[in-house]
Amino acid sequence: MSSDYFVTRKLSGLGEGNESPTSPSSPQAVRSNPLAAKVTGVLSASYVDSDIRDALSLLDKRGIENSAQTRRQLRLDVQKEVIDSNGDIIRQFGQVAEQLKRIGLTIASLNQGCEEMKRHISSAHQETAPVLQEASELMKQKDQVESKQQLLKAFNAHFVMSEDDIASLTSTAEPVDDKFFSILARAKKIQNDCEILLGTENQRLGLEIMEQTTKNVNNAFQKLYRWIQREFKTLNLENPQISSSIRRALRVLAERPSLFQSCLDFFAEAREHVLSDAFYTALTGSSVTGEEDNSVKPIELVAHDTLRYVGDMLAWTHSATVSEREALEVLFISEGDEIAKGIQAGRENEPWNRIAEDENEASDFDGLKALNELVGRDVAGVARVLRQRIGQVISSHEETIMAYKIANLLNFYRVTFSKLLGDDSVLLESLTTLEESALRQFRILMRDQVAGLQTDTQVSATDLGPPDFLQDGLKQLTSIMKTYETSFTPDDSREKDFQPILVEAFDPFMKASESISEDFEIPESAIFAINCLLAARNILAPFDFTTERLTKIQEMIEEHATKLIEHQYTFFRNNSALQPLIQALAPLSDSREDLQSIRKLETFQPDTLTQASQTLDDFLPSALMDAMENLKHLQSSKLAREITEDAAERFCDDFEQVEEKLIAADEIWEQEQEETDGEAQEGVLLRDLFPRTGGEIRVLLS
Repeated sequence: MSSDYFVTRKLSGLGEGNESPTSPSSPQAVRSNPLAAKVTGVLSASYVDSDIRDALSLLDKRGIENSAQTRRQLRLDVQKEVIDSNGDIIRQFGQVAEQLKRIGLTIASLNQGCEEMKRHISSAHQETAPVLQEASELMKQKDQVESKQQLLKAFNAHFVMSEDDIASLTSTAEPVDDKFFSILARAKKIQNDCEILLGTENQRLGLEIMEQTTKNVNNAFQKLYRWIQREFKTLNLENPQISSSIRRALRVLAERPSLFQSCLDFFAEAREHVLSDAFYTALTGSSVTGEEDNSVKPIELVAHDTLRYVGDMLAWTHSATVSEREALEVLFISEGDEIAKGIQAGRENEPWNRIAEDENEASDFDGLKALNELVGRDVAGVARVLRQRIGQVISSHEETIMAYKIANLLNFYRVTFSKLLGDDSVLLESLTTLEESALRQFRILMRDQVAGLQTDTQVSATDLGPPDFLQDGLKQLTSIMKTYETSFTPDDSREKDFQPILVEAFDPFMKASESISEDFEIPESAIFAINCLLAARNILAPFDFTTERLTKIQEMIEEHATKLIEHQYTFFRNNSALQPLIQALAPLSDSREDLQSIRKLETFQPDTLTQASQTLDDFLPSALMDAMENLKHLQSSKLAREITEDAAERFCDDFEQVEEKLIAADEIWEQEQEETDGEAQEGVLLRDLFPRTGGEIRVLLS
């Protein structure tokens, strides 16, 4: 409807004049015509504006018709509605103003009440200020008193011990239990914390507390020391398993090294007596007091069997040592660190001891070393009895082999005990002394036996075999080597350590045999010497610690074999009639003149050479058997054959040299025959007189 209104107005405006309102030719008409301006304004207006669109939408909703009456009343109607709306608003604001007046009166009344209350409060503050100040001071004093009370309570709880605690710590009537150790730990902590009190300006309190605490701690350690000694007295020393309470007490007592060492000394002394008595019972079957123990088989019953007697004593000692070590191992190995810490703390608490230890270059606590020392002291009494008994056995027996077996048995246990107790112990020292004594007895007996060989060496066997004294000596040496083979001697020093035994038990017999061989002539002396050396080699060969001596024996065998080869070689030359021929040809060289002179030599005259050839033919068939007969007493047929073969080889070489020179002399003689133009000269070929060849000789002597 509004769009129709504006269209109608536009058309009517355009139809009222001949000229357009916007024509530039009539500007004055435009300025004087309001309608044209109105239309122009309407036409230039933008209907896209949201306010215009909202107004038009509002007119549509009212349902106003587009008529002249309506258009004239529209403005008035709108203004009336605005005036009515404003009147309603004014009436409502009047009501709000009335209510605000009432609120203002109420607020004024409240402000008056507040002022009155302020006056009352101010007067009350003035009246109560001194009381509040006094109460505040009292509260501060109360807080200070409470803080001091808490501090005093905490101080007493930390630094002051109750009478009950002191009694538990120092009274011998009180037991040594967990409570004792906890109180002692607290006392030591108080003692350490007193250093803080000594750092303050007033040191009197710290000194008094430290003095009292130190006194209590010292008394506690004395009580602990006496308690451990009483426990050691009631301890089952046959099975010395140290209980956990004693182990704990020893760990704590380690903080006083002097008391700790005294306890160990007491324990070692008690164990030494017990083990000595037990060893005496094991030896005799009765206790020190004379009471028989039927459950024990006395070791002395086997005293007739020397080696078993000594072995049983050493075995019992080893068993007792192992048991003793296992019983004490828990204390010194598993808890060694705790003891070391305690001893270190004790050194700090006892500076005079620390100074003495520093002068002696004392090292830190070694649990394993302390264990070895204590076990060694425990078996010291047994070691003394053992040394006496075995010493008597060694000095009372005059059997060479037995003396060495005892020495080897002592060596075995010495090595075993060195692993158990280390190198420093009375038991190990005793075993070392006994071993040296047994070896010394062995050497004395061997020298006495060698001294008795002087009469035996005057008698020799007819078969040139090893004499009886040598066979007995080698048999004795075999027993010694079998015993030595089972010893614990390290592999790298076994041969070196056995050399002194060979010097005592082998070399004298070989020297005696060598002196006998000097009484024979060749070949008997060499055969006898080789037979003795072969017997010695066969005895030494099975053992790996005689390599060096076997090498020397083999060299000596080869030396004597060389003498026999020379003898056999001489036998071949002399009995084959080849010796004169070789001697005659020896000065001659291979020159033509020397070869021509061979026929002039007396040895190579036909009759002499024919006789030599006949002698050679007679010798060769049985030459090898005759040569072997010379070595029939040599106990190694293989060596005899090798010696003979070497001699035969040398003989064959010499024969071939003679043969070569005879052939060369014959060739020169034949050439001279041809040079004389067939004139016959008396003579025959030397090879015709001496026809044997080197090949034939080798076949016959092979």
